[in-house]
Amino acid sequence: MSNSSFYLPENLAPDDASPGWMNKADNAWQLTAATLVGMQSVPGLVILYGGAVKKKWAVNSAFMALYAFACVLVCWVLWGYRMSFGTERYIAFWGAPNVSLGENYLLQKAFLGKFPNATMVYFQFVFAAITLILIAGAVLGRMNFYAWMMFVPLWLTFSYTIGAFSIWCPDGWLSKLGLLDYSGGYVIHLSSGVAGYTAAFWVGPRLTRDRERFPPNNILLMLAGAGLLWMGWTGFNGGDPYVISTDASLAVLNTHVCTATSLITWLLLDRIFFGKTSVIGAVQGMITGLVCITPAAGIVQGWAAIIMGLCSGSIPWFTMMVVHKRSAMLQKVDDTMAVLHTHAVAGSLGGLLTGVFAEPKLNYLFYGYYAQYVGLFYGFDMGKVATGFRQIGIQLLGILFVVALNITTTSLICLFIRILVPLRMSEEDMEIGDEAAHGEEAYAIWGEGDGSENSRYDVELPVSTKNRAA
Repeated sequence: MSNSSFYLPENLAPDDASPGWMNKADNAWQLTAATLVGMQSVPGLVILYGGAVKKKWAVNSAFMALYAFACVLVCWVLWGYRMSFGTERYIAFWGAPNVSLGENYLLQKAFLGKFPNATMVYFQFVFAAITLILIAGAVLGRMNFYAWMMFVPLWLTFSYTIGAFSIWCPDGWLSKLGLLDYSGGYVIHLSSGVAGYTAAFWVGPRLTRDRERFPPNNILLMLAGAGLLWMGWTGFNGGDPYVISTDASLAVLNTHVCTATSLITWLLLDRIFFGKTSVIGAVQGMITGLVCITPAAGIVQGWAAIIMGLCSGSIPWFTMMVVHKRSAMLQKVDDTMAVLHTHAVAGSLGGLLTGVFAEPKLNYLFYGYYAQYVGLFYGFDMGKVATGFRQIGIQLLGILFVVALNITTTSLICLFIRILVPLRMSEEDMEIGDEAAHGEEAYAIWGEGDGSENSRYDVELPVSTKNRAA
């Protein structure tokens, strides 16, 4: 018997830069998925918000999203990530703040997946950022930008980190109970919907004429932003197994199937009850589909994704088009982009339907435990009815926790900010919009550029160009 040695191909052999525990393919996909999610915000929601609002608010709305993206990243690496996913903690539902900047930490293996902490910090950052940007959708068209600058780091610190730790961190209490939230139906969408609606209550409404008539200034731009949001969801749900797997592929397909079904359902309801199919309605139906499938993407079968799409295209439509219009209480709060319906209602719906349709084998592929996570539908089939009802109970408990957390923390944050600066722009500034807030306008027709004379960044034209303009 001869001695023989086995050598890995040079591109697979571990070295100092590629340690043995790291999977190069998984790391590459995770970075790609994170970038897809980041592009949902910048430029996705920047473009969507900028196009979906009245012309005088285009710059302010887009800028609120851009600022939040940058601010969250700085806060995330300085303290937010370790508060959400750190192994050290002060209390049961909150990690201890700490920096995520040193190479000794960033190059270590992440708490899940076969890639370094640096990749996980980046991946989780883009989820945190989009949550704040979704909240902005509820207060567009009147929130004082300086109040928004304070709101972003405070809400990230005192609300998002608690929800993320409780639900996603392996040491979180809801995670240990067995709450199913595949990719953020609770942590991101239910949280942003409730927080946005609560913030809108404290900030107050837009001007009366803005509430009565608030047409998109550029529907094509809005659709471009919506397209980036939809396609970016491939990374949103496809990246959460933290591995290139069959489960990741299923999650991606389920995401798009549910979304398309939801969009079509919404359009059909618009056509039946209002006589016309609305582009804005199509975007709303798209968003509710994306939100609804998010907590379930990789743990339900394709037929369940269709059912969830039918529900997400009809139930939020009903709450928005019927319940909201008949409820004096709901109409008191000016929720600009209807995040209560598109994110809170759709996120809760997705969470509950996840508890119904979660398939044990798929749960095993994702969580690594068989017969521990059983949807109610399969509980009847497997003779584990009590386990199925327990899962529904946990899903409901998660909804109650997220709602209570965000109403409380968002209210306290808004009340605190109100002591320092006004939450709402003045009536005079709201009449003007972007020019009053930033000294800039979205669309300056040649000869009307004087509207930006208050900007410090006006570009001086060359002499020859000035002569031609004259």
